[in-house]
Amino acid sequence: METVAQIPKYNLNDEEEKKLILREYRSLLKTLKTKLKPGDKDLIRTAFQMAAEAHKTMRRKSGEPYILHPIAVAKICSEEIGLGVRSTICALLHDTVEDTDISLEDVKREFGEEITRIVDGLTKISNVIDVNASQQAENFKKILLTLTDDPRVILIKLADRLHNMRTLDSMKREKQLKISSETVYVYAPLAHRMGLYNIKTEMEDLAMKYMEPDVYKDIAKKLAETKKERSKYINEFIKPIKDKLEKAHLNAEIYGRPKSIHSISNKMKKKGVDFEEVYDLFAIRAILDSPPEREKEDCWKVYSMITDEYNPSPERLRDWLSNPKSNGYEALHTTVMGPQGKWVEVQIRTKRMNEIAEKGLAAHWKYKEGASDESRFDKWFQQIREVISNQETDSIDFLQDFKTSFLAEEIYVYTPKGDVKMLPVSSTALDFAFAIHSAIGVKTIGAKVNHKLVPISHKLNSGDQVEIITSNKQKASEDWLGFVVTSKAKGRIRDALKEEKRQVADEGKYTVQRKLEGMGVSMSQHNIDELVQWYKLGSNLDLFYQVAVKNIDLKELKEFAVIGDKIDAPKPIKVLADKPEYNPNQAASRKDAELVIFGESSDRIVYNLANCCKPIPGDDVFGFITTGKGLTIHRTNCPNATKLLSNYGHRVVKTKWAKNKEISFLTGIKIVGMDDVGVVNKITMLISGELKINIAALTIEAKEGLFEGNIKLYVHDKEELDNLVRSLLSLPGIESVERYDMEDIPS
Repeated sequence: METVAQIPKYNLNDEEEKKLILREYRSLLKTLKTKLKPGDKDLIRTAFQMAAEAHKTMRRKSGEPYILHPIAVAKICSEEIGLGVRSTICALLHDTVEDTDISLEDVKREFGEEITRIVDGLTKISNVIDVNASQQAENFKKILLTLTDDPRVILIKLADRLHNMRTLDSMKREKQLKISSETVYVYAPLAHRMGLYNIKTEMEDLAMKYMEPDVYKDIAKKLAETKKERSKYINEFIKPIKDKLEKAHLNAEIYGRPKSIHSISNKMKKKGVDFEEVYDLFAIRAILDSPPEREKEDCWKVYSMITDEYNPSPERLRDWLSNPKSNGYEALHTTVMGPQGKWVEVQIRTKRMNEIAEKGLAAHWKYKEGASDESRFDKWFQQIREVISNQETDSIDFLQDFKTSFLAEEIYVYTPKGDVKMLPVSSTALDFAFAIHSAIGVKTIGAKVNHKLVPISHKLNSGDQVEIITSNKQKASEDWLGFVVTSKAKGRIRDALKEEKRQVADEGKYTVQRKLEGMGVSMSQHNIDELVQWYKLGSNLDLFYQVAVKNIDLKELKEFAVIGDKIDAPKPIKVLADKPEYNPNQAASRKDAELVIFGESSDRIVYNLANCCKPIPGDDVFGFITTGKGLTIHRTNCPNATKLLSNYGHRVVKTKWAKNKEISFLTGIKIVGMDDVGVVNKITMLISGELKINIAALTIEAKEGLFEGNIKLYVHDKEELDNLVRSLLSLPGIESVERYDMEDIPS
């Protein structure tokens, strides 16, 4: 769903537009050709006419008729996800109940119970991320509740989001940032978890195009430039393997495909390397045409042929044939040393496995029909149901837990009896204890992993056999939240801590009551609220607890005014937010570099620069209104940006630097190079001497022929910093120069 503009009906008489709509509709029908049963075409036509009529006065932001959006979503469902006729009908109607006069009753009358249920699910979640943070997470819970009833709801929602991402150009910049952030934060991981790898990578690439446009364009350009030599290398790599496959009479297609821009960028960031040094810019795929009974055997045969030709990296073998992922993904992955000393990733799977990899859940159902065993998917849904049914969980916590717990890759761990438990990567012995039962989790004091005693925070690996040791004297502790990763463990620990807190807080409640009565007022909700706000706490429970543990002694109560039966807190003295750091060497009379805030008022506003990303003029930035600190400025590629933009979109302010060359901003760079005589002198001469940039601090460590330098310096804007980076890189022996991106600049 998206913002639309109302238009007069007469605009739609345009014959060209009618032809375009019809062309798109016919193209949709073509994708469903093999799935149509008698009567299906009529149902789809009814849905199309119903949607076209309902949306006839609406246009998308780009100016095109709105009906093209539902048709495009239906086409993605059918062509790219592999869904059928009923999903197509739901996709065509997905915005009607919310945006037009059509009601669920109308849908039910035309199409029956099942389609109505899915459309209702889509209506409930169409506003997912639009109100405020906790509302967003609440709605996200609803998505997942609907998902566990009928996963088609989430698949159609993903198609809707993908189409919105593909047509994001006509949106305003802040809307592009917000929608891209939500996509990376929730929808791409969800697509990944559903096994929709193509959709996941396209979503991430498109989000990056808007969130980090310069990096995106740079990588895309370099990929285009290196395409020719890459193709040549892939052909050289594949040739001997193809010959072996032919000799063994194995029917397989083998080809190379480039990695996504987003994953290449991630590699560059993680490993701190340039584009030229990312070795796996592409992956080789071998897709076999094998009958079900020979699939596993044939995949291992191909693995054997590839590793006969090229040496494998033993730690890079991934066997998802024996233990498929919970989203149904099956394959063999290995990394081998190819020609010219380059590492190459190879993925081996059959046509059936490939369809599941590309179309995820939908293909999974297709092949599952008739299978009697409970699939891993069903187990996954069961776990989600369990967590959602725990109503105590705070919504924002829930969203965070869901990401770390259900959207992570998984490991398989065994009980002492040999039963297998599926847990996210990085799970600890304590997560395992809670996976068995909450009552066991809260009493856990230790564990034996593969018969060796380990602490409860011990991280588990796939294949570990775990035995939990409990004690009736054990109680849940706040520290536990720091190392468990599963939603179930976090939720149950929070419940246990809350219960304990409640018992302690009862004592504090009695103290507060005595104090208030001593002032001659009752313990009313108004008076408690005044105290909670005064002490900047989250709830009544927090207040009573802090009083009980003697963190608050209520001595400030004597400063409160008493009006009848109400207390009135003294008004705090206003403290202005800190100004950005500036160069102390400069004259005090010079003005601060300012931000122009595009909002209701064009006044200059007091702001802080975020410590997590240290923005400087020229950076792509957004303003974020923080409680107590006013406006904080973050870079759009800040490590915290995705979370802030997607969770608290309503607190984001559009911001832009004003031109000002007078003030210097603190930033930091890391330099790595060959440890050579006079290297420090060369660097400082260039920075202070040639470029006249002030250095605030400099540390250089040399080790085994390499040096790493951390320099804090004052620059006027990004242009000056970029120029400095280029100049440093041109010095002999300098390997890399990077700006600090993470948390505080080292002191």
